[in-house]
Amino acid sequence: MLKLYGGARSRASIIKWYLEEIGAPYEFVMLDMQAGAHLEPDFLEINPMGKVPAIVDGDFKLWESGAILLYLAQKYGKMPENLEQQAQVVQWVLFANATLGPGIFVEASRDRETPKLLTPLNHIFEKQQFLMGDEFGVADAAVGSILNYIPMMLKLDLSAYPALLDYMKRISERPAFQKAIGG
Repeated sequence: MLKLYGGARSRASIIKWYLEEIGAPYEFVMLDMQAGAHLEPDFLEINPMGKVPAIVDGDFKLWESGAILLYLAQKYGKMPENLEQQAQVVQWVLFANATLGPGIFVEASRDRETPKLLTPLNHIFEKQQFLMGDEFGVADAAVGSILNYIPMMLKLDLSAYPALLDYMKRISERPAFQKAIGG
């Protein structure tokens, strides 16, 4: 069975959410990060960077939340069939981790980046329910988790983005989100 390694309040909750969404069996291994469990030799064999999340699936080890999400989507048949749509999914997962997260959560650039990032997302959600159209997918787990961390961690006024707020509310009410991340 797939093992997901994480700590309290870590990005492992994103992976947990997606696993719950797709109904894939997994075991969650909570590491005591305060005690340095992520720096123990056994865990460093899984992720030499000493970070969570990480998974072990049989003999296969993988770390980095975006890579794990994409692997799970491929493994469980949740990726689109055509190459162009697959590339768009990868684009959104990379955007979540490389652009959206740092743009919102790095204080030095937050004021400048927030409108640049959230305005186009708001426009997308004015036209469609989810990033790839009418169905929830792995891109939504990546981007939606970052967006829903905003009210949990920051006091940003998002009222200028009503379609984005509706999207955030819609995905945060999903049972799998509630189970993995909570409200």
